[in-house]
Amino acid sequence: MAVKIRMSRGGAKNRPHYKIVVADSRYARDGRFIEKIGYYDPMLPKENDKRVVIDVERAKHWLSKGAQPSDRVTLFLAALGLAEKPAIRETPKKSAPKKKAQERAKEAAAKAEAAPAA
Repeated sequence: MAVKIRMSRGGAKNRPHYKIVVADSRYARDGRFIEKIGYYDPMLPKENDKRVVIDVERAKHWLSKGAQPSDRVTLFLAALGLAEKPAIRETPKKSAPKKKAQERAKEAAAKAEAAPAA
């Protein structure tokens, strides 16, 4: 059984409220879960203590059992010192201009340098 620590959405339309739960990864996002270990209220200001509340002891217990936190929950746990903060990913090389576009940019730069000198 693959256990994850993730968020389960609740609340009304445009007024989200999330439970932080431990659940089998095969269950639906808002479906069955093993244990609720906290909650997250994104509608509160960032400075508010009640914005993210996690039971630290239970989180440590599930992490020791091998539960994998989701990306967002990892950030919450990192703020509490229970997990390592993930590295910021760089822009993928796929999105860089291709060879022809790079050549055109070099030619345009060369023309721009030559034009003011003349």
